[in-house]
Amino acid sequence: MREESNSFLLNYLNTISPTGFESNGQKVWLNYLSEFVDETFVDTYGTAVGIINPGKEFKVVLEAHADEISWFVKYISDDGYIYVIRNGGSDFQIAPSMRCNVYCENGNIVKGVFGWPAIHVRQDKNPETKQENIFIDLGCHTKSEVENLGVHIGAVVVFEADAEWLNEQYLIGRALDNRIGGFMIAEVARTIKENNIQLPYSLYIVNSVQEEIGLRGAEMISRTINPDVAIITDVTHDTFSPLYNKKQQGECKCGKGAVLTYGPAVQNNLLQFILNIAKSNEIDFQRSAVSRSTGTDTDSFAYSSTGVASALISLPLKYMHTTVEMVHNDDINSCIELMYQVVQNIEYKQSFNYL
Repeated sequence: MREESNSFLLNYLNTISPTGFESNGQKVWLNYLSEFVDETFVDTYGTAVGIINPGKEFKVVLEAHADEISWFVKYISDDGYIYVIRNGGSDFQIAPSMRCNVYCENGNIVKGVFGWPAIHVRQDKNPETKQENIFIDLGCHTKSEVENLGVHIGAVVVFEADAEWLNEQYLIGRALDNRIGGFMIAEVARTIKENNIQLPYSLYIVNSVQEEIGLRGAEMISRTINPDVAIITDVTHDTFSPLYNKKQQGECKCGKGAVLTYGPAVQNNLLQFILNIAKSNEIDFQRSAVSRSTGTDTDSFAYSSTGVASALISLPLKYMHTTVEMVHNDDINSCIELMYQVVQNIEYKQSFNYL
């Protein structure tokens, strides 16, 4: 990976972007992307868009989502402990003993820890890690001390876990789901620009907000753009990690390439087009199947307006929704190359009609 790309990637991953509060991350992303696109805009709720070759009747979207899971401060006890609720799919089970940052309206960042009693003094040796059992300790003794730090009900809490490379192959950290997708689509835009590729249509590079609470940003921006084709990228589970059931969850492994999904929201002719591109360019890929929805922004684009031909290109990932999410560098490159080749080969007003 080139030095400038890696520097952007780590900076972007380490910039907080909780669901509903994505602005800091979006600024970093747009600052990098703007050099490679012709126009940019941001919608009412923060979805950021760069356009290559604007103004064409035929419109193609390349999309990822920008938000990360987090917590909201829900209650502050009289003795200074903070209790939280989830913002997105945060996992109560991994919270105990984690360090965290509380982001306040006054701009303060207050450090804290999710406390947990020692195993040899707990009455219940294995207490359930549910909402009412986890708490944050800021080192305060009273509610007033907490409030004097600027902490308030509704303040956002994010685990402290910056990204780094592991064994020179894997990138690890929180929020790879799915800011790694934002990185990959930005790299596609960069490659198009640096190779002077002239597209016959308008390409929208879209970084949507609020995916983690119901695909809301994609729902809004799909109506704004009203594209003809949408190619979505997100992460998917490496099922070769321990504790997965491959019979139920399929086979997907880090280091084996991009994952192409079959399912009702994925338009079959567009999927076949992508499969053919992967094969003809000898790009490694894997296959996955879903029974109903993909659970990604693909669903929002597919069923937007009168229907948008949509497909999903996923990046294998270990340990989703933890602070040690892992992706393989080869898979990152596979996804970037596949998306780059696909957008190059889509023709003006190309039809992906079902019959």
